[in-house]
Amino acid sequence: MDNMYSKSGLLSGAFAKELDGEQTGLYVLTNKLGSEITITNYGAKIVSLMVPDKSGTLTDIVLGHSSIEEYLTSEEPYFGAVCGRTANRIACGKFTLGDKEYKLAVNNGPNSLHGGLKGFNAVVWNVVNVSENSIELHYLSVDGEEGFPGNLDVYVTYTLTNDNALDIFYKAVTDQTTILNLTNHSYFNLSGEGDPYIGDHVLMLNADAYLPTDATAIPYGAAEPVKDTPMDFTTPRTIGERINDDFEQLRFGKGYDHTFVLNKQSDNEYSYVGVCESPKTGIKMEMFTTEPGVQVYTGNWMTGGFSAKKGHRYPERSAVCFETQHFPDSINKPEYPSVVLKPGEIFNSRTTYKFST
Repeated sequence: MDNMYSKSGLLSGAFAKELDGEQTGLYVLTNKLGSEITITNYGAKIVSLMVPDKSGTLTDIVLGHSSIEEYLTSEEPYFGAVCGRTANRIACGKFTLGDKEYKLAVNNGPNSLHGGLKGFNAVVWNVVNVSENSIELHYLSVDGEEGFPGNLDVYVTYTLTNDNALDIFYKAVTDQTTILNLTNHSYFNLSGEGDPYIGDHVLMLNADAYLPTDATAIPYGAAEPVKDTPMDFTTPRTIGERINDDFEQLRFGKGYDHTFVLNKQSDNEYSYVGVCESPKTGIKMEMFTTEPGVQVYTGNWMTGGFSAKKGHRYPERSAVCFETQHFPDSINKPEYPSVVLKPGEIFNSRTTYKFST
């Protein structure tokens, strides 16, 4: 791999390293409109995403780092990563499958988060295929890894389409009954990474309900209507308009960090999630997914305590995540859509972020 700069100013050589006996690198995808996405196979992470603003200037709209070294020591280990085997939280790090109890690492208060101590965000994925505008990555998560049963083959394909959409496809198979909940954890700032606050972004979500949680971010169970609460984005509102309201759910999360239950006609329907727009750049991001929910997280725990791409700092609420996924703690909540994957079944999931001005 040549030591070259991407349009986003990243040096490919800064991503070349041997980790766990595997080689990491930076992969640059472009489309016919000149947009660019860079991906590293360390954690299957989206490192940069350049799309045109209202004046045609390419703008990098995802937070991230300039080198593998920075990712390895980051306060934010999930920037742009695929999270798994189970994204989000499992209460007390425990679940039962059949008649067997499984114990996971407790790495977020009393709960297990994003696959444990070394989730899919912190492993080296194999590059299966790469073309001008698409990359397919594969990871074999072995039986017992992070406490999960079964050898799990996971594939993720990122495609930058010629109508300026980022398409993410997931596929997985297992040789034993296991649990799986995958998401991409990109931190977006549509005003450009390094912009200090996403409160001015206008958001609309195709979600009439959300999952209230306890103080440790585990949902109680039943969804509640968003109507007459600060969780209501069924009509366009700025993210910052009610983020500091005296509302228990916002106090628990220091802002938004909640699963919104997407309005679906049927299970696994590929449907509209919503739209987010920056008034500064005019960049609009429309979202679609087959997943039942989207976790909206407004970067409430970021500190700005480190220097990232282009020396930028990322203070609290300088990004918003739209993590399309199954619901948190689903394995312990039989009423939720199932995260169980059995031998002979194929897990498929698709999420799209489409950009325009």
